[in-house]
Amino acid sequence: MKNTIRMLPALLAALLALAGCSVTPTYERPPVATPAAFKEAKLTPREAGTWKLAQPSEAMPRGQWWQVFGDATLDRLETQALAANQDLKAAAARLAQARALQQGARASLFPELDAGFGPTRQLDSPASQGLPANAQTTPFTLWRAQANVSYEADLFGRVRATVSAATADAQQSAALFRSVQLALQADVAQNYFGLRELDAEQRLFRQTVTLREHALHLVERRFRDGDISELDVARAKSELASAQADELGVARQRALAEHSLATLLGLPPADFSLPPQPLVPIEVRIPAGLPSALLERRPDIAAAERAMAAANARVGAARAAFFPRLEITGGLGYESSRLADLFKWSSRTFLLGPLVGTMLSLPIFDGGRREAGVAQARARYEEDVANYREKVLVAFREVEDNLASLRILADQTRAQNAAVAAASRAAKLSGLQYREGEVSYLDVIDADRTVLQAQRSAVQLEGQRAVATVNLIRALGGGWGPLPQGDPTSARPAANHVSTLAAQQQHRVTP
Repeated sequence: MKNTIRMLPALLAALLALAGCSVTPTYERPPVATPAAFKEAKLTPREAGTWKLAQPSEAMPRGQWWQVFGDATLDRLETQALAANQDLKAAAARLAQARALQQGARASLFPELDAGFGPTRQLDSPASQGLPANAQTTPFTLWRAQANVSYEADLFGRVRATVSAATADAQQSAALFRSVQLALQADVAQNYFGLRELDAEQRLFRQTVTLREHALHLVERRFRDGDISELDVARAKSELASAQADELGVARQRALAEHSLATLLGLPPADFSLPPQPLVPIEVRIPAGLPSALLERRPDIAAAERAMAAANARVGAARAAFFPRLEITGGLGYESSRLADLFKWSSRTFLLGPLVGTMLSLPIFDGGRREAGVAQARARYEEDVANYREKVLVAFREVEDNLASLRILADQTRAQNAAVAAASRAAKLSGLQYREGEVSYLDVIDADRTVLQAQRSAVQLEGQRAVATVNLIRALGGGWGPLPQGDPTSARPAANHVSTLAAQQQHRVTP
């Protein structure tokens, strides 16, 4: 006993020295090719010169970015979706699971302590007592009350690597939660603007139906006066019926879009309806910022980076399997054959070391299982590195795509508006000439069809511009401008981030 006590300081010193060892590779984020500026963004030389190294900030709140559109209905829908969407609730539950696993892994850093109390009834065999085989032994009851402690000394960083992997997994789940949240916000905005675009088309067809009805009355009157043949009447009726059918087709698309939006809001379609409100031109300009900032903002990139960190930690845990493991167990308490004597000082007992097996275990041969584990962990890490770099490339492409779309759509919209004006002028002249008998009704029909097609194309272009603006915000990670400084890993995801919009409103200009 005394010798054991004397050896404890030396044993503890050796354990502390080994506990400082770790076979986990030092984690460094792999480099990715980052351009100094987006090709489709028109940056001044001063703006292009402000490139900086990306710092993790994917957890910082982006604010209610959709308020930049200045639409109170959209604001209400976004708030409702963030509170009731089921996909977002599922993502929050996955995050809670990951954090619970992280907490469970961290528990391995501390000793386990438990206590027990109760009797055992046993009968020893004659052989265990050194007695003849036919000797009689007496059963007895043994009462025990003791506390047990167990602890695995983290000699080569296996436990710490496991905790690091679980922590990175939890951070990845947090980033994935924010990715689902951003996707939901963008989907609500896209569906909303798509619905408003259909409202504008429906209004256009409703106006067209009214004009066709007036045209039919005019044609029928001229037919009764004998100025034209019945052929023009038939053509006018055909155009009216065609416009009515097109209006019903848009109404069907609107109903489906409204049902889709209701699902995003966590509502059955029967409980949701949105009054018609035709889309107005979106007068919002979103600055792209710097490519390096994209690595800070995109939650999917943050999730891919955390997956790499977890895989790197698991390489260390796999390597630690080659080294000894030290599991310390002990018990301290009382035992007695009589309950009345259980807590007497003379009934004390202790145990240092496992009841079965050994404290220190050293692997010798396992047929290559540990080598396979390390190879698998390394391959998983390389896979996550490739996934991370692919996410970065996709992010750059999405920003460039939407910047190009907005630039070209702006020019296309201006050209289309000119086409609408010209077609309207031609249709007006055609109607006047028809009343004078200078042209046939076919010329009027062709002119009216051209106007309708040009107006519908203009409405669709406005819808595409609105959707492309939302897509650009989503590609940028949900916001722009400087982010608050702080530790991103300490930020808790919430259902709704609230921040000032003063910096955002300064970017609202008329294109």
